Amino acid sequence: MGLVCSGKCGQDAVGPEPDAQPPRRPASGKGTKVTPLDDEAKGLAESTGRGARSDREARDAEELQQAQQEYRKEEASDSEDTQPLMPTKTLLVQEAAAGEEPLAPHAHGVSAPNLAFNSRNKMNHLDHSPSQEVTGDMVGQFLKAHPEFLESWLMEQVELETLERWMIRRTQRAKQKSLENGTNGKIIRKTSLSRWKFCVHADKRKMLQELTSSLHARPNKAHVLWELAHCISSAVNADGFNLYLVDHVTSTLQHYVETKDGTEVTGGDRWACDVGPGTWMCAWIAHSRQTLRVTSPSHDPRFPRGSPFPEQGLHHALGMVVVQSDGHLAAVLEMYRRESGECFHEEDEEIVNSYLVWGGIALHYAELYHSMVKQRKLNDFILSVVKSIFQDMVSMDTLIMKVMNFAQKLVNADRASLFLVDAKNRQLYARIFDMGSEFDEDNPPQASKEIRFAIGKGIAGIVAQTGQVLNIPDAYADPRFNRTVDQLTGYVTKSILCMPIFIRGNVIGVMQMVNKHGGIFSKVGDEEDEESFEMFAVYCGLALHHAKLYDKIRRSEQKYKVALEMMSYHSCCGEEELSKLSKEEVPNHMVGVDDYYFCPLNLEDMEKVRHAIYMFVDLFGLTRFEKDCLIRFTLTVKKNYRRVPYHNWTHGFSVANSMYTIIKHSPKTFRPLECLALFIGSLCHDLDHRGKNNKFMLETESPLAAIYTTSTLEHHHFNQTVTILQQEGHNIFGKLTSNEYKQVLGNIKHCILATDLAMFFPNKAKLAKLVEENQFDWENPEHRLLIEAIAMTACDLCASAKPWDVQVETVKVIFEEFYEQGDAEKAVGKSPIPMMDRTKTDEQASSQVGFLSGICIPCYELLHKLIPNTEPLLAGCKSNLETWKSIASEKKAKAREEEEEEGEETDTGIEEVNGDEDEEGEETVEEIDDDCIDSRDNGDDK
Repeated sequence: MGLVCSGKCGQDAVGPEPDAQPPRRPASGKGTKVTPLDDEAKGLAESTGRGARSDREARDAEELQQAQQEYRKEEASDSEDTQPLMPTKTLLVQEAAAGEEPLAPHAHGVSAPNLAFNSRNKMNHLDHSPSQEVTGDMVGQFLKAHPEFLESWLMEQVELETLERWMIRRTQRAKQKSLENGTNGKIIRKTSLSRWKFCVHADKRKMLQELTSSLHARPNKAHVLWELAHCISSAVNADGFNLYLVDHVTSTLQHYVETKDGTEVTGGDRWACDVGPGTWMCAWIAHSRQTLRVTSPSHDPRFPRGSPFPEQGLHHALGMVVVQSDGHLAAVLEMYRRESGECFHEEDEEIVNSYLVWGGIALHYAELYHSMVKQRKLNDFILSVVKSIFQDMVSMDTLIMKVMNFAQKLVNADRASLFLVDAKNRQLYARIFDMGSEFDEDNPPQASKEIRFAIGKGIAGIVAQTGQVLNIPDAYADPRFNRTVDQLTGYVTKSILCMPIFIRGNVIGVMQMVNKHGGIFSKVGDEEDEESFEMFAVYCGLALHHAKLYDKIRRSEQKYKVALEMMSYHSCCGEEELSKLSKEEVPNHMVGVDDYYFCPLNLEDMEKVRHAIYMFVDLFGLTRFEKDCLIRFTLTVKKNYRRVPYHNWTHGFSVANSMYTIIKHSPKTFRPLECLALFIGSLCHDLDHRGKNNKFMLETESPLAAIYTTSTLEHHHFNQTVTILQQEGHNIFGKLTSNEYKQVLGNIKHCILATDLAMFFPNKAKLAKLVEENQFDWENPEHRLLIEAIAMTACDLCASAKPWDVQVETVKVIFEEFYEQGDAEKAVGKSPIPMMDRTKTDEQASSQVGFLSGICIPCYELLHKLIPNTEPLLAGCKSNLETWKSIASEKKAKAREEEEEEGEETDTGIEEVNGDEDEEGEETVEEIDDDCIDSRDNGDDK
């Protein structure tokens, strides 16, 4: 009969041709039976346009299954009465699918049955018709039109192994056709992957799940290869397998075996062999990198030794190499079957290749994971090294012991030595040079006698000389190794890893590791001892470098303590002076000491000490202060003023006297603790002054300028004050509370720093603005600090307000100090400003006019507005200013006359200077000398 397709294949109804006979039951006496599936086909045809395709397909599948079940029951019930006059449907389809010719008609002359199909793809068993036969082409056309029927039938009737065998044969045919068509086998990979994708090996999913779980639990290369080998061996029905891992360091193959719990079998020595032809089968496979299928390998001349494990009964072998993504050989996989089994076929190779596709990916990610884990461990290790070394840098010996201990753990070495380089003598030396695993931080080795040997001698000496790493797997086979130490100690040196330690491109040490536990020190591979140790050596170099610096700092600190002790001894007051003054009573009154115009120039140094003690007691009493402590403090302050022309003990005492006078005449202006800070700050404000200004200190790169970048000398003066207070028996503030002590000390610092004239100008501007705007508030702490700063500057400049005779003497010593600085600047090749050039003494008067006009008068005027009782300071300064102006005018006129006389003698034709120019010359006397202001601004010059 013919088959007519009424629509899309596999979806629409297929029925008999219009002239076909209606279906009849076979002549078995049971009569004709029409199946209800025909009615269903009509109903489905009528509803094809109404229902959704997905719903129809679901119903089709369900009804097909029901129809098949009914058909089987009906066929089973009829089998007893029906003669087997024809092949069954199962046999026909099975033969057609297998590509065989369909069975010939039965001997009784009954032809193949008529087959009818409804729209739900159900097959009805119809009456046999002698005039029609079922051919292979007819079955093939039907199966092509109904692929879902073929799939359902194959799933239920054909074994999984048979399906897999068919798939492999189909792959081989496609491969052969591609070669015949000249495509050079490009379809091979696609076909293999396709076969891999649709392969229905019964245990494949379970194997991959187990392999994935194992990879997650133990993501190392050896374990992944072992699990992969298990899967492949099971997939090809091998009796067993051998896995050989490649050791790139020794170029050998090593047999790898794991137990059931996933741990490596470590009992006995692991079997290994060199890679190369002419020996073992696995060595030949690794050397050639070819896939091998062989029977009786021991008779093959390529590898006469065959398999190294005869007890396995290996007769048929399939060997393949496992290559990493970077092209390096990872392992050799050798599967075998015993003599009772069949040999391996090409389809077995296809199965192995399919597994290796996934296995290669798993191996790649296992390597990445292993690399990240190894790097993380190394980073954690280095971090612990850094913490341990830099947090506890006590001594060089302690550091060396820690470095060797960490190095042993890093590369799993038995012994460690660290040699330092003596660049001056070109030697290596060490005190702790052979630290074994029996020592640790809690049980350090004892430092022995220092050993020294020349650079270039022995393994360590050669590394120090060349700066190259030496990794020696067999020490006794290396002629550079010195066996003397082993002969003396009885220790056997097997492997050595010697690494130079660099700092700034220079070798400062050599680290030597001896005898790695479990083998030799690796260059590449899983452990990579050289790479890890090289990174560790960088941190060792930093640690050793900083340890040396720390050692130098520690030695310098000890030297500093010795120097400080010596300085304290020589800078402290003598016991004789202290005893003499302690026996004296502090007078109740001293005449003239509270006068703004008090002259200290006529007092001896010890008299100044007595006056200073009197002023302190007069202001603050001795209720909260000890007399001996006060005397000792004052005597030590006197001793710490240097013998320079101006900034000496006399100047310090004079400034303290001026502050005493201000406090005495205005007792309600400042609070008690403020008065204490102002007086002590005035007394100590120029301690250890060197007679040079801040600018000179910076330009000559003085050590003080390196410590204090701003207000250099003023910071030093305050620190000297604190140093004296910290000495035994000198803390005059000992009876103050903690808060009072902090307040006084902070205020003293503020007062001393205020004597820097660079601070005067911003302080004056802020305070002047507050006064002009009538916003100054005595209760405001910031405002009080401003008036304290202005008061300190006024007292520091008190020489400008003294009587004229005192002013003149003071100016002489001031300029002498300036000239000494000018001489020092000339000595270093610099040109001093005119005020500091001793060849220009005629400019003293004009310099003083500028200084008093630009600094002193504004200071005293501002102070007088807030503290009216300071009016004598302003008046004295104005008086001296007028005198300096007069002197400057006289000098100017005299200089003009001398110029005129010289002009008349040299050139009588030159016209005289007119009156306007004379007047202009007179006006210049009134102007401020900027150079004078700048020099005093930069240098604490009073």
